[in-house]
Amino acid sequence: LGATNNTKMARLVQAFRDFTGAVANIGGPKEAFWHFYRVNTLLPGTLKGTDALGNKYYEDKTKIFGRHRFVIYSDYWNYDASQIAPEWHRWIHCMTDEVPTALSIKKQDWQIEHVPNLTESKLSYVPYSTTKPKVEAWSPGQ
Repeated sequence: LGATNNTKMARLVQAFRDFTGAVANIGGPKEAFWHFYRVNTLLPGTLKGTDALGNKYYEDKTKIFGRHRFVIYSDYWNYDASQIAPEWHRWIHCMTDEVPTALSIKKQDWQIEHVPNLTESKLSYVPYSTTKPKVEAWSPGQ
């Protein structure tokens, strides 16, 4: 019976440490409140780096493999997985344990700048037809 109470207390203490660590990583109580409001979670973890788009990459070794690396996107409201920079893609998908740094990234001459997926945005590509339509659209007053 005593061991069960000690286990519960240890879990409570660990949960409190995770919470305070997450609040500290995010930037304090005010930022943590807004982060929780937007993302609906507070994840503890160690900041591993930031990419050119402002996304922050974290790692928490206490979590199960595959769930221990995560990204906090710079744009809370319009985030998309295509916003992960190519140099961070290998790390976030556990292909490597090396965190990309400015020194380790060698840009080739043939590479272009990363552009997130623009589908469903104002900048998306919309093809136009070069053939005459078979049916004319009706408009009032014609």
